Amino acid sequence: MSVKTGIYSGSFNPIHIGHLALANWIREFGGLDELWFMVTPHNPIKTKHQLIDGQLRLEMVEVAIEGYPQFKVSDFEFRLPQPTYTINTLEALSQAYPEREFHLVMGSDNWQIINRWKAHDKLIRDYHILIYPRPGYPVGELTSPKATVIDAPLLELSSTLIREAYRQGKDIRFLLPEKVRPYFYGPDKRIAL
Repeated sequence: MSVKTGIYSGSFNPIHIGHLALANWIREFGGLDELWFMVTPHNPIKTKHQLIDGQLRLEMVEVAIEGYPQFKVSDFEFRLPQPTYTINTLEALSQAYPEREFHLVMGSDNWQIINRWKAHDKLIRDYHILIYPRPGYPVGELTSPKATVIDAPLLELSSTLIREAYRQGKDIRFLLPEKVRPYFYGPDKRIAL
C-alpha cells in the first residue's frame, strides 16, 4: 500500500501561519499520510532578488513544523537542475520514492494557468492534484479525474504582504509561526528586507 504524500511546493518566502493552517487542514482532512513542504530554490516566475536566502527559508520551514511528525521539509529541488519545474520534481520524486503516491497541492490561481506549466498535460494525467480555492480565482471545470477541489478554510495571507509590511516597519510577528519570529525580531534577527 502506497503512502499518500502531499507535495506543498513554494518559495515559503517566508513561511507564515496561512501556509501552516492550509497544510494542517489538508493533512488532517484531505486523506494524506504525510505532507512535504517542498521549498523551491528559485521559482522561474520570480526574480532572485525577491527571495530570502534558500538555506534560511529551509531552516524557517523546519523550525515552523517542528513537533508535527506528519509534516516534513524537503530540499529535494535544491539538488535538481535549475530552474526547477513541477513535472521534473514529481517524476524525480516518484523515481526516488516508488512506495509513495504523490499529490500536488496547488491554489486555484495556479490551476487557472496550468496550461502554461511545463508538460501540464502529463502533470494532470499522471499525478493527483489537490486544488484549494482562492478568492477571485474560480476553479472552473476539472480537466482531470485525478484533480480534486478541497474545501479548506480560506485565509488570505501572502508572503509578499508580510515582506512589504515588514519593510514598512509594521509588526508582523503574529502572522509568523512562533519559532520563525526570532528570524525577524530580537537579538538573533537574521532577516533584513
